[in-house]
Amino acid sequence: MSGPLHGVRIIDLTTVILGPYATQILADYGADVIKVEPPEGDNTRYINAQRNPGMGANFLHLNRNKRSIVLDLKKPQGREALLRLVKTADVLAYNVRPAAMARLKLAYEDVAAVNPRIIYAGATGFKQSGTYAAKAAYDDIIQGMVALPSLFVQAGADRPRFVPSTLTDRITGLNTVHAIIAALFHRERTGEGQSVEIPMFEGLTQFILSDHMGGKTFEPPIAPMGYPRLLTPHRNPYKTSDGYIGLLIYNDKQWRSFYKLIGKSEAEFEQDERVNTHINRGKHFDALYAWVASVMVTRTCAEWLEALAQADIPAAPLKSLDDLLDDAHHAATGFFKVREHPSEGAIREMDIPTTWSKSQPELRHFAPRLGEHSAEVLREAGYTDDEIQSLHIAGVTHARKI
Repeated sequence: MSGPLHGVRIIDLTTVILGPYATQILADYGADVIKVEPPEGDNTRYINAQRNPGMGANFLHLNRNKRSIVLDLKKPQGREALLRLVKTADVLAYNVRPAAMARLKLAYEDVAAVNPRIIYAGATGFKQSGTYAAKAAYDDIIQGMVALPSLFVQAGADRPRFVPSTLTDRITGLNTVHAIIAALFHRERTGEGQSVEIPMFEGLTQFILSDHMGGKTFEPPIAPMGYPRLLTPHRNPYKTSDGYIGLLIYNDKQWRSFYKLIGKSEAEFEQDERVNTHINRGKHFDALYAWVASVMVTRTCAEWLEALAQADIPAAPLKSLDDLLDDAHHAATGFFKVREHPSEGAIREMDIPTTWSKSQPELRHFAPRLGEHSAEVLREAGYTDDEIQSLHIAGVTHARKI
């Protein structure tokens, strides 16, 4: 047994980032994830740096612990093969528009007819009961629709910009993980399979507005929308005399300690109405953060980090992407591992971030080559070698070993 989901089988029709991120987490947790790819492969295979075509860096970080089978689902034999896989599966996950699944005759009703206990999990752009149901959705599109680029401007930037991470894909991916696990738990108690819809737009709207609904939480509104602490233009890494650090002085104890650290008295803290209570700080974020910025430039990063640590105020150096690879904490936990991929040579992998006392997940195998497990998975579904060869010749599958 390796991981808490050992014994769960997932048919993975997802592509790009959102779905593969979700199913990799499930695979890391021990599920047998069968990645079903078209003959040309998931297009993420061709994104970012790669030693060999079809094995790009992004793909390698989104598809470990999975098996790859090629099936052309537009061909009847491909659809038939998929439904044979579904018979022994617990979950079917997809992230194309539901209309596309219906055109393939792989809607929930089609799949549940073969396996009524299936968890049919669809990560969609939008709830299918709304006016945007048929729209395409990508990370950049959803970021714009939930006001993330606008928030940068509201916080003082000179123009809207996207967060330089596939944030909405990955948040929706996490929502997909916990929705699938919850549906499996429901089935464990009731025996019932079901269809689960996980929309990006609604999920990210909740994510953003939990911070920024503000005064419009109340009806009629009692204040504007927005969380002032997050929107002050002075909420940035603080510039020191020789660099930048991340710093958050948050509660009464930390503010008192900061005042003492810079030579101010307890009486001065109590008399300063910008800072002496949590409620007052909420009214003066702009002024407070600007004042702290003016103080921070008076010392070096090393001086501040030592002093802030002694004062028990949370602070950390500002790091680059390269710095993360050399982080002492990651070195101590063995987070980065260099291993030999059978086709890609030495690659750097990231560890599974969670720690379990009873069912620790493992890095069982690398991200697969296209169709690496086609023959193996089809045999498990009852196909003979001659039948697999026929599917291969017909272009329905790509089987490396028959």
